[in-house]
Amino acid sequence: MDNPQRPAKQVSAESDAHRLRQYWHVMLERRWLIITVFTIFVSLGFLYAFQATPIYEATARLMIDPESSGVLSFREVIGFGAKDQEYLQTQYRNLQARSLIEKVVVKLKLDEDARYKEALDRIKAVNDDIHIEPIRLTRLVEVKARHPVQARARDIANTVLDIFLAENQDRKTFKAMSGWRSLKTEAAAQEIELTGIVKSLQEYRIKQGAISLDQDVNVVYMGYRQSKEAYEVQRVKADNAVKLAEEAQLWRKEGRDLVDFPEVTKDSVVSQLKITLAQLQSNFAGITNRYGPKHPTYIGLASSVANGREQLQNQVQRVLSSLVATANIEKGSEAQAKAKFADSEKEVTRLSDLKVNYDVLSRKKERAEAMYQLILGKTKEYDLSSKDLLQNMTIIDHADIPPRPVRPNKPLVILASTVAGFLVAFGLAFFVNFLDDSVKSQDDVENYLRLQFLGYIPNIKSSSVVERDLQAHLHPTSSAAEGFRTLRAAISLARNAEKLRNIAVSSTIPSEGKSLVASNFAIVTAQTGLRTLLVDADLRRPSIHKAFQLQSPVGLAAYLADRVKSVDEIVHTSDVPNLDVVCCGATPSNPSELISSKRMLQFLEEVSTRYDRVILDCPPVSAVADPLVVGAMCDGVIFVTKFNKIRREHALRSIQRIQDSGIHLVGLVLNDIDFEGKDSYYYSYHYYQNRYYTSHYRTKPVATDGDKKSAPKAKS
Repeated sequence: MDNPQRPAKQVSAESDAHRLRQYWHVMLERRWLIITVFTIFVSLGFLYAFQATPIYEATARLMIDPESSGVLSFREVIGFGAKDQEYLQTQYRNLQARSLIEKVVVKLKLDEDARYKEALDRIKAVNDDIHIEPIRLTRLVEVKARHPVQARARDIANTVLDIFLAENQDRKTFKAMSGWRSLKTEAAAQEIELTGIVKSLQEYRIKQGAISLDQDVNVVYMGYRQSKEAYEVQRVKADNAVKLAEEAQLWRKEGRDLVDFPEVTKDSVVSQLKITLAQLQSNFAGITNRYGPKHPTYIGLASSVANGREQLQNQVQRVLSSLVATANIEKGSEAQAKAKFADSEKEVTRLSDLKVNYDVLSRKKERAEAMYQLILGKTKEYDLSSKDLLQNMTIIDHADIPPRPVRPNKPLVILASTVAGFLVAFGLAFFVNFLDDSVKSQDDVENYLRLQFLGYIPNIKSSSVVERDLQAHLHPTSSAAEGFRTLRAAISLARNAEKLRNIAVSSTIPSEGKSLVASNFAIVTAQTGLRTLLVDADLRRPSIHKAFQLQSPVGLAAYLADRVKSVDEIVHTSDVPNLDVVCCGATPSNPSELISSKRMLQFLEEVSTRYDRVILDCPPVSAVADPLVVGAMCDGVIFVTKFNKIRREHALRSIQRIQDSGIHLVGLVLNDIDFEGKDSYYYSYHYYQNRYYTSHYRTKPVATDGDKKSAPKAKS
């Protein structure tokens, strides 16, 4: 089974084609605006190209090298570095300085030149004719001068460079000499300062009594280190001796035998006495079993043992006394070492303070010497470079007499004016079209107004009311008549067409052609054989009687005012078969009340029984409320809009007003389109369609002009 939906690509292609057609229609619609604007731009371009004064441009070329002080300077070898562009930009601005241009004006007497004589600011006027154009990625710059006189343009460009180079050389010379003089002055001042510092340093050494303060500080510092080391060693020895003596005293206090004290046992005499005492005690123990206490041997050995003990105790006491004496001696030595260390420390501190001031003066002297040498070297360099200044700018090409003018560029001006005219013309056309929101197409009716489109009515090129309102009868082969027949077909094919017996015709504002549509629609309806009644329901500005040439004071107004009892009294026959007409008659003073009366409803009910279709010409919707009242009594309303006259918002409000009243809107008719003139671009397909039908009608006999223009007669 085939997919009823079209492919997306096909829909997109159709949308693009439709959009292109819309653009084409817009261009055709605004063709005179486009042609006018385009012609103006092109004409102005041609006028400027052939009437403007020719301007000649002379070009001189300058090369700007890195700035150097002379052949003895090495800065030119390494170039500018990061400040290269800053230097170049500065020179570009200097080439357009007012002071430079003023000298050019004076030298060439440009204040007498006709081009600048009338200028309020002659310097600025000349400067505007000078253009500085650097050549990218090079150190070249072009100086361009423009003037109506060829030789004058050349002279201006060359003079600018000549004066600029001379000023640049003068600036360098002045700068070098000024720098040299400043350095000479600074060198003299620095020499005086250095001499004073040297004298101050010498006086300080003499005052402190130190020929070489650095050497004295080194000697004292070495003695300080030695005394400090001796003091540390003696302090350790004294602490150890005191500690040993205190331990021996503590040993004694605890009741322990000093013979066993470690330092005592180290004494050789004590060791020997302990051995001797041990032998005596051994011998004495051996005789105690053999001899008694009174035996001489026993008594002699006992006495020897006692003497040995006494000698040992005496020696122990001597050792203990020696420990105490040694501790006292070491403490005394420690005090002496400490005093010597303190004296050395004071001397070092004194010399360090002297050294600080000495170092300050020494560094000050060193800085002064370095600055003096630097300034002296710079002074010599400036002295040499001032005698050897080089120009770092060179004229590569002098300006020549230009062979042809640069302005106006006729081909470019003409091309630009053509392109600009084309763009502005089409842009203005589309902008005007964007602002134009009038109703002028079927798309506007169906997409914006949301109404059924009933057809186009071509423009009727006649000022006669009879010719216009009876067009379908008098000129049945015209395109307008075919348009009314298209309207009739659209009505007959509308939904519930069989119920549309009473149809009102209205519009937004007056002069949109509602009466014309109502009359001709009634004619083409009657031509199908339907009994048709045309009613002029516009009780304020009736017009049907003019078209049908009926001059009867008795009409619909009289019937509604109950001055006429029967409908037959106000119905008139016409020359159109099956078509009767009811005119308004004399205009009443209370039209709204009459239209809203029961008599109007009775009138419609009665004529509906007599005729197949009743067509009522009503006033505009935006003017009065009458069409809403009549529309509510009818089966439907045909809305007429004049082509390109009513804004969509205005028409939409009128339509909403009708729909809000519950009235059935059959559709909208677009009236007064010039298919053969200014609007033919937009509805060309309709135009060719009408020509097709016209050719068909022309194959048949046509009534004479006298027959066409015979006026309808009123029913007696």
